[in-house]
Amino acid sequence: MDENKILICVPGQRLCLLDKTHVNGHGTYERQGYIYSSLAGLVNVTTKDGIDVVEVHSIGEQTIIPAQGDIVTAQVTILSQQFCKCIIKCVGDTVLSRTYRGILRREDVRATEKDRIEMYKSFRPGDIILARVLPITESHTYQLSTAENELGVVIAHSDAGHPMVPISWTEMQCTKTFVKQPRKVAKVVPENHNVDNT
Repeated sequence: MDENKILICVPGQRLCLLDKTHVNGHGTYERQGYIYSSLAGLVNVTTKDGIDVVEVHSIGEQTIIPAQGDIVTAQVTILSQQFCKCIIKCVGDTVLSRTYRGILRREDVRATEKDRIEMYKSFRPGDIILARVLPITESHTYQLSTAENELGVVIAHSDAGHPMVPISWTEMQCTKTFVKQPRKVAKVVPENHNVDNT
């Protein structure tokens, strides 16, 4: 990379090879041996101990868009037998300045028993879900997956409009009426979770 040039980039743009002399820093991510920009802004290369750190700093309002592999927070809007449509609201812990459209297909709901999945037993319109972004195949729509244990419904309301709490991997219960409804429940791991349990 020519460090004397001012380079303006867009989210998802490939910047350079990831190797022993180039590592990714703020505003970038690594995929398949290359460094990509996760922001729209200016590319900045700083050298530390002979290694170039490639960073992107946004110009004005920060623009983050979902990228392949990201965990996103989305709200279910439309449900059919084959898929549910979602509005992506957050990437990781960052609330987006604009929303993006996502689609979660039946075969991407769970890792097993894919042919037995019923969408209405996994999600309902209005549910807030955690999902992973799959490789982009359609323009303007992000394909999502909840096939990992930590992904799925995190916030839901019952038909009566009350909050629901998870009672198993596959059910949530209304906190007021105690009515149970099927869901693909996310196993939310607390941030201070200790794997050892010792």
